[in-house]
Amino acid sequence: MLLAVIAGCEIGFWVLLAAGLVTRYLLRLPKVGLVLLAAVPLVDVVMLVASVLDIHRGAEPAFKHSLAAIFIGVSVGFGHQTLKWADGWAAHFLAGAPRPPRPPKKGPERARRERAGWFRHLFAYVVGVGIMLGLGLLSGRGYDAVLAPAWTWTIVLVIDAIVSFSYSFDRAGSEGEPEEKAPRAKQSV
Repeated sequence: MLLAVIAGCEIGFWVLLAAGLVTRYLLRLPKVGLVLLAAVPLVDVVMLVASVLDIHRGAEPAFKHSLAAIFIGVSVGFGHQTLKWADGWAAHFLAGAPRPPRPPKKGPERARRERAGWFRHLFAYVVGVGIMLGLGLLSGRGYDAVLAPAWTWTIVLVIDAIVSFSYSFDRAGSEGEPEEKAPRAKQSV
């Protein structure tokens, strides 16, 4: 049952997002569209309540509870950015707004963007693992099963940190090309 709720919530997330953007830009009802977009986080509340109720009713902590926690964590960590990204493109395609700016490919702006993405990932991780711990505590049966995916997520988080922070050491200019040095004049002996 919980897996069906998780699938329904994921579908509901995208349906509410699309409905909000279409209502806002195609139907030109910005207030109604904003209400639909504001309802997107309620999908996570439904998923959290379903997970808690499933554990409270005596379900053994399992991967499905971890999956719900991961989805909620990622939604909390990246949800605002996803909504902003989708809104920018919807405004461009549906309402004739300027094209959203391209993300920088090199330089300090790219490094800042990558680090900010990693911090969002860290926040998602903290929320997701916190929910896993809460579900394990609520079950009274331990944390082993519900925390099992957290170890893989930890490895992914560390790899993401290495990749994201590696852009901080990129010495290329904002255009992506290192500054050329002037050729040295030959010295005569």
